[in-house]
Amino acid sequence: MKNFVEFIAKHLVDKPDEVQVTEVEGERVTVYELRVGEGDLGKVIGKRGQTAKSIRTLLAAASAKQGKRAVLEILE
Repeated sequence: MKNFVEFIAKHLVDKPDEVQVTEVEGERVTVYELRVGEGDLGKVIGKRGQTAKSIRTLLAAASAKQGKRAVLEILE
């Protein structure tokens, strides 16, 4: 899943080298923290948050298929 989030983010931003995804395992939920380079935050979030919502939907569907739960946090 970490590679999946990283793949999507790197194809959205201008500086793909600065994309970092951190995986935080919990008891029931895995949290993926996404950090992007300066100026690329808007590209990952999108207009009215549509791009971020779409990434979260894809992540939830892919993790549900594996019987897990995942959450995406976009950090500055």
